[in-house]
Parts: sequence; C-alpha cells; structure tokens
Amino acid sequence: MLDARHLPRHLPPPELLDPAAMARADQAAIAAGISGFTLMEAAGRAVARAIRQRFAPARVLVLAGPGNNGGDGYVAARLLQRAGWPVRLAALAPPGAGSDAARAAADWSGPMAPFTPESAAAADLVVDAVFGAGLSRPLAATVAATLAAARNRVAIDVPSGLDGGTGAARGEVSPAALTVTFFRLKPGHLLLPGRTLCGEIVLADIGLPVSVLGAVAASALLNQPALWRLRRPGASDHKYRRGTVAVIAGEMAGAALLAAEAARRIGAGLVSIQALAPLQGVAPGLILRHAPLSDIRADVVVCGPGLGVATARVQLPAVLRAGRQVVADADTLTACAGQPEALRGAAVLTPHEGEFARVFGPVGADRLGAARRAAALSGAVIVLKGADTVVAAPDGRAAINASAPPALATAGSGDVLAGMIGGLLAQGLTAFEAALAAVWLHGRAGALIGRGLVAEDLLAALAPALAEADEVSALSPDRPV
Repeated sequence: MLDARHLPRHLPPPELLDPAAMARADQAAIAAGISGFTLMEAAGRAVARAIRQRFAPARVLVLAGPGNNGGDGYVAARLLQRAGWPVRLAALAPPGAGSDAARAAADWSGPMAPFTPESAAAADLVVDAVFGAGLSRPLAATVAATLAAARNRVAIDVPSGLDGGTGAARGEVSPAALTVTFFRLKPGHLLLPGRTLCGEIVLADIGLPVSVLGAVAASALLNQPALWRLRRPGASDHKYRRGTVAVIAGEMAGAALLAAEAARRIGAGLVSIQALAPLQGVAPGLILRHAPLSDIRADVVVCGPGLGVATARVQLPAVLRAGRQVVADADTLTACAGQPEALRGAAVLTPHEGEFARVFGPVGADRLGAARRAAALSGAVIVLKGADTVVAAPDGRAAINASAPPALATAGSGDVLAGMIGGLLAQGLTAFEAALAAVWLHGRAGALIGRGLVAEDLLAALAPALAEADEVSALSPDRPV
C-alpha cells in the first residue's frame, strides 16, 4: 500500500488508531446505529475480496480465534466457499455464546479441520483470523507453530501476535504476505517490525462513518503533505523574507556543507557557514563567516553535523544563548549524553536510535512512547530517525513516517535532513511542521533516487520531491496538526 518507489495519488488517511482507539470507534459506530454484525460481515467481505483479487483459487484454511477477529474469518471463509474456492476452517476455540462471532460461526456449514501445524501445512493459503491487534500476551506455542507451518498467509487486521499499538512482536509472529485491516491504519502497521511482518497492507472501508473520529482521538498520525503546507515564494519576496540559516562547521566540514546546501535547496533565502576553523570548498551561494557564535545573524542555527563532540560541548550553550531557533543534530546530541536538560531551548532534536539512547535512555519496544517522553522532557520536537522515523512534539502530538527507502541508510543523509529542517524553520513553519515536512521530503527524495544513493544525490532530488508534495497537497483536504 505504501510503496517507497511510486507515490499513490491518494495516500491513506493520516489518523492512526491504536487497538483501544479502534475499539472506541467501533463502539461509536454501533451507538450510531450500525450493528456489530454488519461491521463483521463487511470486514469478512473485504478480506475475501482482497484474497480473490490477488490469488488464484486454491485450497484455503481459515484459522479462527474465539473473538471478533475469528468472526471476520468465518465470514471470509463462507464467502470464499460461495465463490467456489475449496475452504476448510480450524477453530482455536468456540466464540462466546451470543456474540457476533458466534452468529458468524453458525453461518459456516463447510468442512472443519483440526487446529494443528499439519492442517496449516496442507493448505495452499492460510487465513490468520486468530487474534487481532489488541492481543496483550505472547502467542501460545501451539498457535505460533500452526501459523509458522503455513506456506502462504493472509492476516486479518494484523498477523496474530503483533501489537497494533507499537508494532512489537508478542512471541513468535509469522509474517504475512497480505494484511487486510479496516477504517484506519494502526501504528503497529507502520512501526518495525510490524511493517515488515504485515506484508502488503490493504486498508478497507467497512462502513464506519468518519464522524466517529470526533469522539476518538487519533493515537498518532501518518506523516504526509496533508499535515503541513510548504511556503510558496511570492512576487514580493527577497532573500531575508525567505529566511536565513547558519550552519556551524567544525571538525568534519563536509557534513556542515551538506546541511547548508540542503537548507538552500529546501528554500531558505540565505544560508551561511559559521566556520570555527579554515574551510575550503564552499559553494558560491553560501556565505562564509568567522564571527563568534554570540554574533550569529540568522533566524535558525543548525548545530552538530561534523562539529566534533568536544567542540559541541563548548559551543552549544553559546548557540542557545543567541536566542535563535536551533536544530541540534549528531555530535551536539552525543555531547549531551545523560544530560537532556542541556538541550532545553533547542527547537528540534534529530537523534538516531543510538544518540537517543545516550541522551534519553533506550528506546525500548514502544517507539512512539519513547519519542513523546523525550519531547516532553526536552521541550523540543524529537525526530527519532530510522526506517520508521517518529516525529513527536512536546504537547504529545506524534507522527510516523513511511516515505523513506532503505537506501537512505548512508553517511551524510542525516546531515541533509538537519539542514532541510533548518531551512523550513527559517521559512516560518512551526518546529513540528518543519520536522514532518523535512522527514517526508527526505524520504521521497531518497525513493526517487533508489539504489546507489549517496547523500549528495539527495540535494538534486529535493526539487522533484517538493513538486510531489505540492501535487499531493492539492488533492488533500486541510488537516491541521
């Protein structure tokens, strides 16, 4: 569904609902007059449709649990059988008496099979309808072994054992080729390892009205251009109105040069290098300054790329005292190991997982929660970088990015991102919006380049990534963040 190479014209809705929020959405729909069984029928129909669209008729085994996830499986089994597919069903346990799942089970009149690894191994396609995203305990060994025996799996909601809120695996979770989920994505569909365990993700409409979101707060957001608006240059603009950025250059000047060039390409009107040592190879459009940090003449300061830990430890306080918006990256973060309070006053912090652990402690299984806690502690927007980058604001807002390809895991890529954030801050975006926009555009630029990417390539790819963002924004309603 989210292909790093080809951007769909219509991205999934940005609201992400964790299992508890999704349960509240279901209850709100039921309170509005839509029966739970109607929703279950629609979910099972969506699963059967997705299977028929992607697979040729084959021997199917539906593994059904005792809850609503299992009920969806009973419906899908009945509809596939009606379409002429050979289907058997294996029940882990009977549904509760009087439940919607029990009603769906009563409508199944096809053959049954034992819930065993042997049954799963004999099928061409296994539908995992055992447990949904709200499972709070590790999978039992018998369930895990039965799912692992399947040659090809389709999961309903999430692969059984996957935590829909965090993307963590509870026990041995078998990956699915296809996952069909409903109404809104969950954080666990996007956070690792959940994203890889889900395979292709289909988000199906099962009739829940969008109005239920008024009673259910989104657990997080899927980062996309609907969440922010880039500043468009106007006829009366000049370089100072488009914003000014200073990048501090230290031991490894190449990193600072990458950040500075990224700030220029993303639209800042004037970018300077604040050099702490003699510097060669500065592009003609960059301003080279040797003034003390107390005399920084810029709206935004990017501090950290290639700076050196010892230098950063000395220079960061001066940069913060200058009263500018600060993007703290790389060596600046390492210089504050175990001292998150030393970063107070910065606008945006951009740690990878190792830097985050040095400053705030281990990320742990709950990536969203860790980023939120760090943002609240530091008072800054946190960009917790990785394949599943999380952006969190001090007020609790958070978004997960899914636009980045693996090719971005290369030296200098983070320096480019820091410069992009600085350039967008200088143009007037809030810290949260600048971080969201930069992370998404950085990912899209990487996807447009593909394999063989080096950090320098990202600079030229920013223009087409910006054009993509404008196109998607034109198709998206305004959704304030």
